[in-house]
Amino acid sequence: MSPDTPKRIYIIAGEASGDLHGSNLVKALKAENQKLEFRFWGGDLMQEELGKPVKHIKELAFMGFIEVLMNLRTILSNISFCKQDIQQFKPDAIVLIDYPGFNLRIAEWAKSQGIKVYYYISPQVWAWKQSRVHKIKRFVDHMFVILPFEKAFYQKFDFDVEFVGHPLLDAIEQYKNKTLDEAAFRENYKLGEKAIIAVLPGSRKQEIRAKLPIMLEAAKAFPEYEIVVAGAPSLDIDFYIPFFAGSDVKIIHGKTYDILSLSEAAIVTSGTATLETALFEVPEVVCYKASSISYAIAKRLVKIKFISLVNLIMDREVVKELIQHECNAKAIEQELKHLVKGGSRREEVLNSYKILKEKLGSGGASQKVAQSLLKTI
Repeated sequence: MSPDTPKRIYIIAGEASGDLHGSNLVKALKAENQKLEFRFWGGDLMQEELGKPVKHIKELAFMGFIEVLMNLRTILSNISFCKQDIQQFKPDAIVLIDYPGFNLRIAEWAKSQGIKVYYYISPQVWAWKQSRVHKIKRFVDHMFVILPFEKAFYQKFDFDVEFVGHPLLDAIEQYKNKTLDEAAFRENYKLGEKAIIAVLPGSRKQEIRAKLPIMLEAAKAFPEYEIVVAGAPSLDIDFYIPFFAGSDVKIIHGKTYDILSLSEAAIVTSGTATLETALFEVPEVVCYKASSISYAIAKRLVKIKFISLVNLIMDREVVKELIQHECNAKAIEQELKHLVKGGSRREEVLNSYKILKEKLGSGGASQKVAQSLLKTI
């Protein structure tokens, strides 16, 4: 291959958070080298950078053990199709972003084909399935981790990984550099002048069905607030309509950062959104609820003290986690009262968020990954 031949990079992101980090990585790669060629699996944000994806995350996100089993034929079909597509594209490198059930299978296959494999955002092997570390060591050429404790975790298995800081720092910093016209935003979405409580029910249909009705029931205890649900960009408004019958709750699609930037407190589904909410300095209560079978299996397998990224990084309870049977309207309501202005825990949570930011590193994750990757392909 001629030195002037453009390098080809194949990127796979299977969830909304991966789409966000993938889009910022693509921007950083383009800034370093304009001649790169891409092919990708992702969502709307990556699509804005690269055009139509091979597969959109709408077709890929399955949550929980039972849900995965029910969709196993689709998942296996996608894996087979992905391998064929990679063979046709002939990439110089594959970048896998989180999404481990799918991506680790692709990593194993790609390694056997002699393709360089980069993994950005480690699977949560420190939480469960630690045996996956051995597979990662065999099939991943370079791992970029974003949580401060992950480097030490991998060192225990004699695997040297690169800590690049958390990409959310950059994504949120970029957002904050833009000025939101609050008056125009409120007028556009008919929000009125009340303070806002944000509701972030997740991006997958299963988790929204399980938690949004409970979250909305809790929100009824706060009539003096505007309750605003952050709708997932990957889901149509028709999916949400049945949840809002006869209520004044507003739903706004694809504007989560705008909503958080204006919110006084939040009810949040466990996942990346818990960290995003903290970085916007919004006190939050974290909720998790799965099918009884999925939860029973997870409880046996998961080996961590906390489920929210905020608490995991801080290694203590900063934000209240309401899990399974504890995830009920009364418990959410009680915690939320401690977090709104005048609440007993509000300042304590906000002070902890400052320490959290310091632990996450100096930023520039996307640029660090782009530069490191391009040096070695």
